[in-house]
Order: sequence, then structure tokens, then C-alpha cells
Amino acid sequence: MTTDSLTRNARLDTLAAAIREQVADQDCELIDQLGELTLIVPAERLLDVARMLRDHADLRFEQLIDLCGVDYAAYGQSEWDTGDATFTGFGRGVDRDPDLTLDDPRRFAVVCQLLSLAHNWRLRLRVHAGGSQPMVDSLIPVWAAANWFEREAFDLFGILFRGHPDLRRILTDYGFIGHPFRKDFPLSGQVEMRYDPEQRRVVYQPVSIEPRVLVPRVIREDSRYAGREPNNHA
Repeated sequence: MTTDSLTRNARLDTLAAAIREQVADQDCELIDQLGELTLIVPAERLLDVARMLRDHADLRFEQLIDLCGVDYAAYGQSEWDTGDATFTGFGRGVDRDPDLTLDDPRRFAVVCQLLSLAHNWRLRLRVHAGGSQPMVDSLIPVWAAANWFEREAFDLFGILFRGHPDLRRILTDYGFIGHPFRKDFPLSGQVEMRYDPEQRRVVYQPVSIEPRVLVPRVIREDSRYAGREPNNHA
């Protein structure tokens, strides 16, 4: 292990110890994996923990870099079998949780990426938002930069942010129905739009694309294809 790696690991251990000390009574879970820290916070304690992460002298996470939604429904499952495609499968083919239903309270989560400018370290913050009607407190009172990020998570995942001053769609049309990043949203969507020359305007109509499964083709130049014609696996 290099000196840089040892220094990085020591800094990570220092940060982990400081976080554990401050959230000891907050019913949080700290995951130390792959050289990164993830703090899982109960939804009812999100604002208190967020303020502590921002203001405590040993942590000082002044900056919210990113906030996004996650839908864990069918997490680790796929429409195709990747067992023979690679040694490890695709990234979505791990940690399968078949018991996670569409109304499971663990289905939706809000994930934040935090940066401490004072200490030059990073932290991932995760809070589960619920299942059928996901909702968490808005983080705007703690980090003002959360404003448009929360609108994006609402637009794409349907996650509501309690106390947000202007929670509107930001990427889709205001009249858009549904939330396109949810796992139960059709891949081809619900409607399509086109320009109607007779009406001289854009009109909406039911989607005409037939649903289909797209299986990636894996090409390898090794002994498995020895003796075969190139066009058999191109």
C-alpha cells in the first residue's frame, strides 16, 4: 500500500470516527465501503443530522454537490440474463432484493453528495423516502443549492419535499403524467408528440412504439470464437 493510500485511509477513518461520535443517538447507519462513506439517516431526523453535518467543527460539510432520487424497485434484476456475458454481470445485476415491492417503504431514497471545503473530504448522505407516496423534508433550509435538485427528483421520481417553496416539474412538461425514472414507468413512455401541419401546432397522442427488450450483444476476441466465421458473432 502506498503512502498516499495510507494517508487517505487515515483521513477516512478520522472522518468516520467523527461522524459516529456525533450521530451515536440518531439511529443512523454509517457504511464504509470502497473507500467511500455513506451515512443512512432516518427520514424524521434528516434536518437535524444535516445541520449537524454542516455546522459541527469536526465535519463542516458546507457544500451540497448533488442530490438525486433512487428507485430500488426490482433493484439487481434485469430483463436479460448476464451470467454468461461477463464474470460479474452488469452493475444492476448484484444485491438482488426480490422482496422489495412497489409500496415498500425502502423503495425510494434521496441521495446527497456532500463536500467539506474546510477539511477536504466527502460524504454520501442517504434517506429513504417511503413507497407509495414518498416524501422527505426539503434540505433547502440547510443547503440552498438543493432547490433545483429537489425539483428534478420530484419531476423524475415523484418524491415530494416537505417545505419546498416551489416544487414544480423542471425537465418534463407541466402537463406530463407520471414520473419517467420510476421503475414501473414504461420504457417507451405513455404518450408521444408530433407536429400537426393541419392544426399548425404540436399535438399529443398515445405512444406508437411497441415495447421490446433490447439485449446487448457482447463481442470478445478470444479462444471461444476460434474457428468461427467473423460474421457469426459480429
